[in-house]
Amino acid sequence: MPDRLLKVNAYTTLDLVDATARGHDFENEALAVLNVTAPREDPDHVTLQLELDNAQLDSLPAHADEVTLSATEARTLADALYSYADDVDGATDR
Repeated sequence: MPDRLLKVNAYTTLDLVDATARGHDFENEALAVLNVTAPREDPDHVTLQLELDNAQLDSLPAHADEVTLSATEARTLADALYSYADDVDGATDR
């Protein structure tokens, strides 16, 4: 990824995932970095970060999106991810 905004290292949550950027008049598919972090000292939130490979995007400049979550919001998201992952596992086991 040229001009990467997020650091990618051994601790990055997912360093190559398939992603799509959608707008009213465009849709671009690209590889992306998806990372989950929290401050090392006195953590008071969880940050979810997503950056699509800007070399694969025609309609957007290089950028990274971040969502700041409370501990409760992060657990709600985790529960939803587990639930949908179970659905996917159940469908692929058939």
